[in-house]
This record gives sequence, C-alpha cells and structure tokens, in this order.
Amino acid sequence: MTNKAHWDNSTRMHSMEPTVPEPELYRSIQAVLPRETDNQQLSDCFNKGMLRWTLHKKVQNNPANSLSLVWLLIKELEKAERWDSRKCIIPLLHTLMYAIIQTAYIPDELYKRVYDFCKRLLTYPHPYCTVGLSYTRQIKTERSIPGLMYQRMVTAEQRLKNEHYPFQERVFVLADPEVFSGSLGQVLLGDIETSTSDGSLSPVDYMCRVVQHSIQAALGAEQCHGPKLAQALKDMGQDVESHFQEVLAALEQRAEEGGRGEGGALRSRLQQLYSKIVTDTDSEPLSSGGLCDCPLPNPEMIFYLWTEELDIWRELAKWFRSSSVSEKFSLSQEQEDFELGESPSDLMPSDMTRFSVMSNDSGIERDLPPGADPSQSSSLDTASMSASWEQCKTTWSTSSPSPSKQESMRLSRRGGIKMKPSVKDSMVLMQETLEDHASLEAGGGGGGGGGSGGKVGRRGATLQRRAGSSAMHNPFLKQQRHFTARIVAMGDDRVLGRLAKAYYFFRKREARRLFLTMKVNLQFYYIPVCRATTPISSIKENLHLSMGNPCTLGSYLSMVDPWYNSNIKSLGCMIPKLAKIHQMNPGRPKEPFVSDVISYYVRTGQQPVYFTIYFVKITFTNTAKEPVEDVFLTHLEMEFPEFRQISASIREKQKKSSGDLCGAVISMNYRKVTLSGRDIDKGISVRTTGAQINAIPSNEAEDLNCLTLTLNESPTKTKNNIVSQESKFRSSNIKIRTLEKRSFTVTLDRDCRRIYRDVQSIEISPCLDPGYCVQKTMRSKYKLGADKDAGLSKYMSKRLLLPINTFAGIIT
Repeated sequence: MTNKAHWDNSTRMHSMEPTVPEPELYRSIQAVLPRETDNQQLSDCFNKGMLRWTLHKKVQNNPANSLSLVWLLIKELEKAERWDSRKCIIPLLHTLMYAIIQTAYIPDELYKRVYDFCKRLLTYPHPYCTVGLSYTRQIKTERSIPGLMYQRMVTAEQRLKNEHYPFQERVFVLADPEVFSGSLGQVLLGDIETSTSDGSLSPVDYMCRVVQHSIQAALGAEQCHGPKLAQALKDMGQDVESHFQEVLAALEQRAEEGGRGEGGALRSRLQQLYSKIVTDTDSEPLSSGGLCDCPLPNPEMIFYLWTEELDIWRELAKWFRSSSVSEKFSLSQEQEDFELGESPSDLMPSDMTRFSVMSNDSGIERDLPPGADPSQSSSLDTASMSASWEQCKTTWSTSSPSPSKQESMRLSRRGGIKMKPSVKDSMVLMQETLEDHASLEAGGGGGGGGGSGGKVGRRGATLQRRAGSSAMHNPFLKQQRHFTARIVAMGDDRVLGRLAKAYYFFRKREARRLFLTMKVNLQFYYIPVCRATTPISSIKENLHLSMGNPCTLGSYLSMVDPWYNSNIKSLGCMIPKLAKIHQMNPGRPKEPFVSDVISYYVRTGQQPVYFTIYFVKITFTNTAKEPVEDVFLTHLEMEFPEFRQISASIREKQKKSSGDLCGAVISMNYRKVTLSGRDIDKGISVRTTGAQINAIPSNEAEDLNCLTLTLNESPTKTKNNIVSQESKFRSSNIKIRTLEKRSFTVTLDRDCRRIYRDVQSIEISPCLDPGYCVQKTMRSKYKLGADKDAGLSKYMSKRLLLPINTFAGIIT
C-alpha cells in the first residue's frame, strides 16, 4: 500500500479534475456488480449500465482516479476468486482492462498482480479461460511495452498516417429505419456526430495524445513533468508528427522483438525524446511533476439508416479504397470492377451467348512436343476454336477485324513458366471456416458449459451453440488484414435478418471473386432496440409487436451474458427515453452517452456467439413464377390467410362441424434432431392453420442450435368446446408442402418487407458456407471423392454462421 500511496501523491499534483475519494469509487464498483439477488428487470439493467458509464466518466479525466480504480478492481477480482463469485469476474475484468488502457502510469507491481490473476483464469472453464487468455497476452505485452494498447487503439481508430502500424478500424452503425424514424434517428445521429467531432480535434491533437501517453506510461511522474510536456507538444503544431513517428517506431520495434529482456532501452529512448521535446521550452526538462490526462477518444463512427438502396459492402469497399494505407496496394482492374459492381460478363451484351473452349495448349515453349514449331502453334488451338468462333460471329454484332489485323492479333509465344494459383487467394475463405471449427473444438461449444460433459457424437455436437473467440487458434489470417470493420446493427430481429442476408450474399460474391475478405476483418455487434408503442402507432407496427418478442436474439444474448444485459440491452431501452428528453428540452447540453457505450462495446466485446443462418427455397402455386431462394436468422412464419382469424372466431363457430375449422392439409418431412446425434428422418401429414419456426431459444433449458417448429394444429372438438392444439418439433431440415389448392404466406424474420404470398412449398436447411463449397468444388474437380468429407473438408464448418460479439460469450 505504500507504493500505491506514493504514486497517487505524485499524480494528484496536476490533476485536471477533483480527485474522487476511494470509498466513493468502491461504492460505485459495488453498485455496478451483479448480485445473486438481482433480477433481470429492465430498470435494474438500465441502472447498472448507467452506473458503469458514470464510473468511467469519473476517472476518465484524472490520472489519480484511474490508478485508484485499477487498484480497487484488482482487489475485488482477487476477492471474487477467493469467494468463487464467478458472476462478478467478467464485469470486473472488462472494467479493469478499460481503466488500464486509459491510466497514465501503472507501476510494475500492479501490472504483475493483474497478470498473475489473468493467468490463473486459464484453469477456469469456458468462457473465463478464453477471456483470461486474451487479457493475459495483452497485459504481458503492456507490462513490457507500457502505453502500447493506447497507442495502437488511437492510431487504428483515428486512422493516423504512419509507417510502422498499418492497421485501421472504423465503426459502421446500421440502424433499421422502421425503428429509428423521426426523433429516435435524430437523437442517435446527433449523439454520434457529437462524439465524432470531439471538440473538433485534428489528427495532430491525436498525435499529441499518443506521444504524451506513451512517454508518461514509460517514465512515470518521477521522470516526467506532464503539464510541461503537454504544453511543449501543443506549441509544436504540425512538427509533432515527427515525434509521433519516432514514438511509434520505438514501441513497435520493441513489440517486434517480443518484449524480451528489460525495457531499459525503450525507457532510455523515450527519455531522450522527452528531453528533446521539453528542452526547447524549459531548462530543466526532467523535473518531476504530475501527469496529465489523455482521454481515450471514441472511434470514428459512420451512421447509416439501412434503407433498401444502401449496399453496406459497397460502403466497405469505398472505405478501403479511400484509406491512406490502401494507396500502398496496387489494386487490379478486377478489384475496381468489384466496387463498381461490374465484371467482364456484366459489360457484355445481354443477348450474347458465352462459349467455353477447352484448350490443350499452355502457351509456353517448353510444353511443346519435341520438334514442334512455336510460330505455328502460337494461335492457341485455332482449329479447335474455329467452330466456336463462327458461332460467336453470328451472335456478336460487331465488325470483324481485317485479315491483316487478325494476323497482327495472333498471340505470340513467349518463354515463361507455369504459375500456380495463389494459395493465399484460394484459402482465405476456407481458413475462416477452419477457424470457426477450431473455436468449437477448443471452446467446448459454449452451450455445453465449456467441455464439462462427456463425449458427444459429431452430429449431436452441432446442437451446442458455438461461442468464444477463435483468433487465438489461427492468428495468421487475422494478422494479414490491416482493416477492421466493426458493424453495429441497431434495431429488432428485422435488422438482423437483413444483416444475415447481406452477409450471405457477401460470402457468395467473395467466393466467386475474392476482394474484401483478404483485406478487411469483419466484426459484428448487435444492440437490440424496439420502438416504443404509442396510441397512434400504425396498425402494421402493432401487428408486428403482437407477434411475440421482437428482439428474440437480443433477449437470448442478455440471458447468456449478464454484462451484455447490463450495458447493451439497457442501452436499447434508454434510447427512446433519450429521445423524449431531447424533445422536452432541446437546448440541453448533449452527452454522447450512446456513442460512449458503443465504443465500450466494440472495444471490449470480443467474444462472439455464433448463430446459424438458414436457407429457404420458396416455390409458388403459379408454376410460371420462378422459385425464390432466401435466408433467415431468427424466425419464419407460415400462415393460411383464410384461417388467420380462426382463434377469435372459434366460439362463434362451435355449432359448425369441425371440418370447417380444421385448417389446411400439409405434408411435412423433417429431420428430428436428438442430443445423441441419432437424427431421424420423419414425414407426416397434418391439418394446420399455420406454423412458426424459431431458430433462437426462449430459455436456457432449450438452448440448442437447431430449429423449433410449432404447428397450430387443427382444432378438435371436446364435449363442451373446441380446442386448438399445438405440436412442437426440433429439426434441422424441414420441407413443407400444401396438399390442397390453398396457398400460404411466408414471413421471414418478422419483417413485413420480406413477405412471400401464394406459396406452395418451402424447403429449409442450414445455409452452407461458401468457403466449404469452394473446398468441395476443388475436390470434385480433381475427383477426390466429392461425396465424402476428406482432407480439409473434415475440419471445416459446413454451416454459414453469423458471429455476434458479446463480452463473455455464453456463461452457463
């Protein structure tokens, strides 16, 4: 405690804000922590989310407050370990790491206590060991290179030009216009704009913060006078960029060395730089003094109302192309075509028929038969192409070149070697699916409690929902991507359905023509927001809310991750309240509360929960209409329009025969899933008025990664009444077809914009990952047994999964 008091005294000398007493910080920590007696009511989670935000605000602008918070948090973590209070570990650990990043200086003794605690978490079950491993690595690096996390975070998030750390990040906020219309959208947009402007800070200001924080973190208050350094950096103006580059070079060089050995060389280098900076303004640069705060700015955010016209992947391509680092890459014309949505086939006349010709000539001299004349074979199998050329001439109405031009256009044979396809290009999508499989094997699936149970058959194991970061299993691919797009979806289940559909088509497009997958790392986040109902709400909105919980996936994440419930679900409940406050008092000073919480979420929420995307093929009663292929994530509903009001009219029709009330006859083939993995294919015919197919469980007891089908079976007569029955099935593949002339309506993800009418049949199955399809295609090309998984296919995730980041993954 003596060392702690010494550091507190040195940092308080030049605090920018009043120091918060430790008892007050302690009470704030206790108020944020979850308790066994807590319930999941919205008021409770809202209070904890606000208290967490208030706690960080208290220490954000005062180095002494931040250091005191770190000491208190590690004590609470050690106490939670002794008492085996695991419910508090994840919230305390995230709060601790977020405080460490912003603390001006941390003594080595404190680093060691944090590192030792995180290392002990490796003996805990999933997800504690996963989070502990991630933070163990970060603390180990930060201890040997103080200030590295802050420097990298600001450099990447603010896209500061440099030659040593090429990584860049951007947050894309996608809001559902059906939810964020009117005041809600204005409040969210204003909040993000207030956060992004951040007092109109320039890149030079961010560079000053990085230099200030890095030098203070390395030297401490005994060897650094914070206010003098801050003033010297401010007076330099644009000249600070050279010092910024030097600081980055010093820290990144140390990081490349792995942080081995003592850090004396790094401290000596930064001490020399500090002397150089301050000497111009003061004769005693190394006089001890207090440390200045360097608030961590919110990352750059772009807000979109996700209308039908918005193509998020085109926006990602524009961001990548316009960034400073991308100018160093030589982009081919094919990549330019990707952004424009054009390809050579798109540029051809629409009525032109494409002819494929197989050539046996490689065009390389050394591949010619012995004694062959290169000049006579330079036309690349002209004889075999002549027939196709004649067909092309009749189809393509362009003037053919003159014989002299034809002669000049003959391909000349040149010396060369055969180039194999780039392994990097062909393996990127497959590497991602291998990463997902590795996360399942190492993380125990998440839904099963982290490998605590016995062995489960491979088919049965897929019923456990996957959770946990997979970056540690295959870091090679992640390291090659210099860009990270953090996509935050805001709304109800409808916006997630659109996100799943966009992600599916993006993966298909990348499988045909690789571009963004090699350069951009995609991270998905979700903030559940439901539009508050009012007496003047539209009929469509009331109908949507009457269909059940409109935020089933958000409710599920809140159920499995209490810290997500306290911070993110509470934010969704707070946004409508903020809109009302803004309407009542428009002149009130704006605090970027929403942006602050989003920043905290995208920085500390690094444990994904994987959700299967389901493929559905829809066939219509009109045979002239082509079948439609679509995907959904959370919910599919089918109903027969003529029986929509049957439940309300049952009493009026009691005197009628049951045949008038029994609905339509459908045939259903489905694969019944079991925990043992012995799935059973079944087929039935049943009368029903409709059905609901849910992919998200409503409670922890039913947390299985499969579909739950609920049939509204035909009402049956009892002695005094008519009762409507329901039947439930768990399945992975479902085929439903109407056996009568009646058609039904299909609604995907409760979205009125995705309704299909006059439907005759639907086929539902897990969506195959294009990366897996690429591997299957390669194997079938070389006749390696396409019908049986072998080679890499055996270790790949066949399903296309949408990973939604949370703070802990799944806590059981």
